[in-house]
Parts: sequence; C-alpha cells; structure tokens
Amino acid sequence: MIVNPVEKWTGRALLAVVLVLTLIPLVNMVSAALQPADVNPTGLAWPSDPQWGNFAEAFVTGHVWELMGSSALIVLGVVPISLLISSLAGYALGSLKIRGGRALLILFVLGLTIPFEALIIPLYYEMQSLNVLNTKWAIILPLIGLFMPFSVFWMRAHFVNVPQELSEAARVDGATMWQELRHIHLPLARPALSALAILLFLWTWNQFLLPVVLVADPLQRTVAGALTFFQGQYSLSIPLLNAGALLIIVPTIVVFVVFQRQFIRALIQGAVKG
Repeated sequence: MIVNPVEKWTGRALLAVVLVLTLIPLVNMVSAALQPADVNPTGLAWPSDPQWGNFAEAFVTGHVWELMGSSALIVLGVVPISLLISSLAGYALGSLKIRGGRALLILFVLGLTIPFEALIIPLYYEMQSLNVLNTKWAIILPLIGLFMPFSVFWMRAHFVNVPQELSEAARVDGATMWQELRHIHLPLARPALSALAILLFLWTWNQFLLPVVLVADPLQRTVAGALTFFQGQYSLSIPLLNAGALLIIVPTIVVFVVFQRQFIRALIQGAVKG
C-alpha cells in the first residue's frame, strides 16, 4: 500500500507531539525529585547538584520494598484467576455458542459502563460481611469481579474469530471439549492472554481507590494506594514525594517495555481479524 507523504509526516508529527506531552510530566517529576529535600521546586528546572540520594531515602523511609511486595501478592491473586475465568467464559461465549450467550454478553458489556466509584460503598459492606476487610483479599476479590466484564469481552473477541474448522477437525479426531480448549484454542490465544495479563497487571498495580477505602494499613495496600502514606511521610518535602512516586511507577514502565511486543502483536492480530 502506497502511503501519502503528507499523511506519513502528519502522523509522525502527531506522534512526536503526543510523545512530548507524555514525557513532560515525567521529566518534571524527575527534575523535582533531584532537588534538595528542603527545597520547594517550581517549574521545570534541572538542578545544578542532583540529589540522587533522594531516591534511596524515599525507598528506605517510605517502605517501598514492603509496598512492592504487597502489590506483587495482590497482582498474583488477581491476574492468574482473572485470566483463567475469562478464558473459560470467553471460550464458552465465543466458540461453544451456548444458549443465552448473547444475553450474557450484553450483561458483561453493561458491566463495562459501571464506574468503580459507584460500587465502593456496597463493596465495603460486602467485604465487611465476608470478614476480609483490611486484608489483601478485600482488594483481590473486588478487582477480579470488576475486571471480569472487560476480560471476558476481550477473550470472547479472540475465540469468536478462531476458524470453526479447527474445532470441527479436532472433534472428528475424537478430541473432547477440554482437549480442544487446551491443545488448540489456548495456544492460539497466547497473544490475547499476554496482552490481557499486561493490562490487568497495570490496572491492579495502579489501583488507588479500592485499597485506600478497604484497607486501613498502608503497607497492606498497592503501591499506588499507599500514595497517601507517602504524602503523610513527605508532605513537607516535595522532592522526596516525587522520588517516591517515581519509584512506584518504575515497575509498570519496565513491564510494558519488556512485553510491548506481545501487547502490540495482540492488538494487530485483533485488527487483522476484524
């Protein structure tokens, strides 16, 4: 396909603008984090004597290691279970054509329209009745349910585009439904599963509202939910507050950079399949 030079350079210019607008806040945070701890930074200005020790101080006194461990446990509780349930539900809705599947799909789509904020009070009392309030389960269980509409819709979009001939050939060879799912559909779904796992990781790691409301101990929350703890620790030191915030977002940047190819591959695969 021949690309119009005007469209080509227009696209590159727009990407450059978006990149600059995305990097400016990050660069501003880095410059503020490198200022002396007793200085109140104003504007974007690189310090003449960068205080790299601010990151070490924020890491130790802000209990960043404990917070990352807490977040990792929450991620390990949310992501695998969500992938398992959404894969089974997506397979049932997309490949098996179960009775009432269209109505169920509509319910999942409606679930995408419900904001977390509208459910926070019912979730609080629900977790309290389950005796898991102020524990990691108070974050894990709601997140699995809240992520499920998108996860099922994502996986169903993959399975519905898998050629039916593959399933028919497997059944002719005597494969059961579970063998068909395990040996045919799940291997083909690896790009979609990888991309969904990345999204669920990012959303769980960056979850702020639920941990703040449902867990009293900051060290039992996600790192994003512990931002209020950072603010209490460094309310008088803007550089240390920025250093702590940067330490929190580093894992998400690393995960996306490492797995960006799988994420892009899944998006392209979905676009090609239509």
